[in-house]
Amino acid sequence: MIDMAKRSESERASYFPPKDGVRTNFEIIAPIGRLVDPILIEGLPGIGFVGKLAAEHVVDDLGAKKVATLYSHHFPHQILINKDGTIKMLTNELYIYKDPKKRNDLVILTGDVQPTTSKSQYEVMNIILDFFADTGGSRIITLGGYGMGKLVEKPRVFGAVTDKKDIDAYRKHGVSFGEVEGSIIGAAGMLLGLGRLKGMNGICLMGETHGNYIDHKSAQRVIEVLSSIVGMKINTDKLGKKAKESEGMIKKLEEELAKGETAQPIEMPKKKEDLSYIR
Repeated sequence: MIDMAKRSESERASYFPPKDGVRTNFEIIAPIGRLVDPILIEGLPGIGFVGKLAAEHVVDDLGAKKVATLYSHHFPHQILINKDGTIKMLTNELYIYKDPKKRNDLVILTGDVQPTTSKSQYEVMNIILDFFADTGGSRIITLGGYGMGKLVEKPRVFGAVTDKKDIDAYRKHGVSFGEVEGSIIGAAGMLLGLGRLKGMNGICLMGETHGNYIDHKSAQRVIEVLSSIVGMKINTDKLGKKAKESEGMIKKLEEELAKGETAQPIEMPKKKEDLSYIR
């Protein structure tokens, strides 16, 4: 295991320097030090934004510290405009939360977008996994949504694991198995698949969601299960409040669509957490 805090300044500035014109730059921006049996938590944009909402809420509630930023030519060719008129590159970011009880530190991956092609998914996720391996980590939990095509009153959390022997342990935390099938597209699946090839193990937690709307309720349920798995108290009251704010509008929209009405689109509240720019 490599102690990240002892890396030279040049190494920290570009952990994975460009090779052969490939421009995926992983910049370590803060000392990391030694981590205790770390767990990688991934939550990037996907179905219902469940994973991204959950990961960002965990970062905020626990007060995790940003330690690294990843820029890549594999991300869409655009920038974001901040409220103050400045610009922001599309990035993925890594945060560290050091467990006060010294059981499992968390390495949390979230960001604006995912890589856009199969080749780029392999490249970027391998970079993330190599970094995680250097922190001494071997356990991965990816977060996402499972689209049902309908509104879900009480979302369940489905699971897919790298090792069948772990299923019973995860069931005790409220994860459902054997009720869904298909594929897991993007980072939530690739980190597990590539991670297993590197000797890592883990699970994908998928919250039931409609699929066409930002789903705070599903993200809240995913965090409740995640909190149980990692043994950390994570308050989800803010997500619950946001879920109630949006439920009425979503139900009204569904009713209008069912009637075939062509009313003016109902806009979601324009708040900081509105992520519609990357749909």
